[in-house]
Amino acid sequence: MSIEEKLIQDFLTLPDDKKIEVIDFVEFLKNRSNKQMDSLMDDIINENIEALRELSKNV
Repeated sequence: MSIEEKLIQDFLTLPDDKKIEVIDFVEFLKNRSNKQMDSLMDDIINENIEALRELSKNV
């Protein structure tokens, strides 16, 4: 059984209020991951701001 199948099987046995909690938790994990990626991109931009400014002059 795959991880996905196990998750679906377990999910289907939960009462509706617990299903909502699982969905909320998945959304939390997705948002946390997006925020980490945004932070990483901000760091990359800040570390390379001068080079990016130089490149933009050539456009």
